[in-house]
Amino acid sequence: MSTQTHTPVLERVVLRAAEPEDYPAIREIYAQPKAYTYTMQMPFPSKQMWQQRLAQVSTSRFILLACLEELPIGNIGLMVSERPRQRHMATVGMGVHDSYAGQGIGELLMRAALDIADNWLNLSRVELTVFADNDRAIRLYERMGFETEGLLRRFAFREGELVDAQIMARLT
Repeated sequence: MSTQTHTPVLERVVLRAAEPEDYPAIREIYAQPKAYTYTMQMPFPSKQMWQQRLAQVSTSRFILLACLEELPIGNIGLMVSERPRQRHMATVGMGVHDSYAGQGIGELLMRAALDIADNWLNLSRVELTVFADNDRAIRLYERMGFETEGLLRRFAFREGELVDAQIMARLT
């Protein structure tokens, strides 16, 4: 009988920048039921849409991937405002493959994005929108220093009904 130790997933995850050729894996993340339910993505995302998104190079957009054995299992986007009077702020959005939800991938991604915001871009405001019933994500964001600024009533149509969202921000 052999004893085998299992390394937690998080210890094997590597962060890196997204590349245009990552589009099939990112599409797969957002094809997961929880991922599209709790983000603004639609079910059955197309590869072409993700290929086009990743092909658009921008100096104000940073997309990071959490990879397990080179396979992206989560991503986060930090989009710095291009408006001259709002260059101190960015919006963040992320998704984690359903199979890896609740294992610390989101926190790892958020810490990396906030490090870029704080230590490389000198941003004083990072904001996000989260569905009001996404308790797990809201707890993560609160741990990362985000505070709820308001409720967006009937924000989006999801699974046959209009649902609320919260706007949250982290100020430094």
